Amino acid sequence: MSHSTLPQLDSSLYPQVWQQQTYDNPQCLLRAMLTGLITPDPYDFTKQLQANNIYQEWINASIFGRYIQRSFEALYSQTEDSFNMDIPALFRNELLRHAQYVPLEQVLFVAGNIPKNARREKLFTTTLNPATVILGAQKLNQNAQKTAQELLVNEIVVKGGQVLGFPIRHNKRTSERIRNEVLILDFKELRLVNEVLIENRGVERSNIAETTQLRSYELR
Repeated sequence: MSHSTLPQLDSSLYPQVWQQQTYDNPQCLLRAMLTGLITPDPYDFTKQLQANNIYQEWINASIFGRYIQRSFEALYSQTEDSFNMDIPALFRNELLRHAQYVPLEQVLFVAGNIPKNARREKLFTTTLNPATVILGAQKLNQNAQKTAQELLVNEIVVKGGQVLGFPIRHNKRTSERIRNEVLILDFKELRLVNEVLIENRGVERSNIAETTQLRSYELR
C-alpha cells in the first residue's frame, strides 16, 4: 500500500511572533508558555494554523473528522462484544488506506501520560497546538483532583519516514477547533530521549502550574 507524505508544516508556520517575542520552533514556543514568559492562547494559535496554506492542505486532504475519530476510538477500545471483534481492525485498515506519512521533524504534543498501549497498538492522538496541550494537561489534573501544582506534557519529534497519520478536520464553528489534532495510526518506534522539570517563573501572573514535567520523544 503506497502513501503520500504530508507537506512540511512547521517550516511554514515558524518563526512566530508572540507578545513581541520571536520563537523559531514549536519547542521554544512551548517552553515560553510553560515558563510564564507568554500567555498560552489556544484560540490565537488556531487562528494562525487556519490562516496557514500548508495546514489547509493537511485538513482539506483529510476525510477524517472528529465524529469518525470518536467512533473509531470507541470501537477500538471495546472488549465486551466478542461478536464484533473484527470490526476495529477492519475500520483501522480502511483508515490506513487514506493515511499519509507525517513529515520529518514535525513536532506533535500530548497532554498527560501517553497511553500504555500506544506502543503496542501503534495508535495515539496528538495535537499541533502547544497552548492546547497545556490546557489539556491542566484539565487532566483537575479531573484527577490533583493538589500538586505540576503538569505533564510530552513533545514528540518525527524522526522516521514511516510514521502514518491523519490530520483531523474539526468544526471551525465550535470550541473543538482548538484541538488541532493528528491521529497517529502506525509507526516503528516511540522513544523517550529526555525529561526535564520546567519552573514557571511568572506563576504569580499566569494560570500555568508552578512546575511542568516535560518529556521529549522521538517517533520513527
